[in-house]
Amino acid sequence: MWHALTKQISAATNSPFKLRHRHSVGGGCINSAHVIESEDGRKYFIKLNEASRAGMFEAEAAGLREIAHTQTIRAPEPVCWGTADGAAYLVQEYLDLRGSNSPASVEKLGLKIAQMHRVTARTGHYGWQINNTIGSTPQINTRADNWLAFWREQRLGFQLQLAANHGYGGALQRKGERLLADIPAFFTDYTPAPALLHGDLWSGNYGILACDNPVIFDPAVYYGDRETDMAMTELFGGFSPAFYHAYNDTYPLDSGYQNRKTLYNLYHILNHLNLFGGAYLSQAERMMDALLSEIR
Repeated sequence: MWHALTKQISAATNSPFKLRHRHSVGGGCINSAHVIESEDGRKYFIKLNEASRAGMFEAEAAGLREIAHTQTIRAPEPVCWGTADGAAYLVQEYLDLRGSNSPASVEKLGLKIAQMHRVTARTGHYGWQINNTIGSTPQINTRADNWLAFWREQRLGFQLQLAANHGYGGALQRKGERLLADIPAFFTDYTPAPALLHGDLWSGNYGILACDNPVIFDPAVYYGDRETDMAMTELFGGFSPAFYHAYNDTYPLDSGYQNRKTLYNLYHILNHLNLFGGAYLSQAERMMDALLSEIR
């Protein structure tokens, strides 16, 4: 496999790549990850998975390029992707993330995320031209004119159906049905622009370079309400007050965000329920209870 990969890198870069060293690194719970180095010192970051996941990597590469095209925030450049010797792979630019989360670096992160969110879909639609994944779960991005319908059908409704398929019925589905019907109550005077989203913006998906420049990676790109990205930054923590101050100084959030952020984070908790099991069931139901209590 590694011989086949070096041939693909050589072809993609138009420069022979002779492998000198490789080592595995932390790649999360979905993929295995490796850093390889050539005899002339070039390094690349490689993700591997089973061959059936090749489409996931193709979509991720497209998402990285979508972010890079905005010229707002750094994302690793995808080099090549496909299958080799029974495995799917994605080769990316190697970035040396040795910077610290200094006030200057996290302020710059907030500024640049806000600038990225200023980029809106040229078509005016929510969604994206291709489907991708959130974790390893399919994420449907069929373009839509109506944000509420998009979020109801392609985000919460999709995850609730997956949960039902996994045996999570009962109260979760009853509360989910009520919530899906009442989503308009959270948007009485708010219509979001279709902003470019990272889509999976938790603290494990950003880093800081030695020059204090922030980088985002592992995206689940689509165009939608920027509040969904900001809500996820609060779900698991890891973003300092300086980040939020810089973001809001650049692109202030709507006052209704505090009510909608639970609605948006419910999508990710339902996805964790579907990926990792029942430990997330009670949290999902508590979030639904909180949301329903606001509209009774």
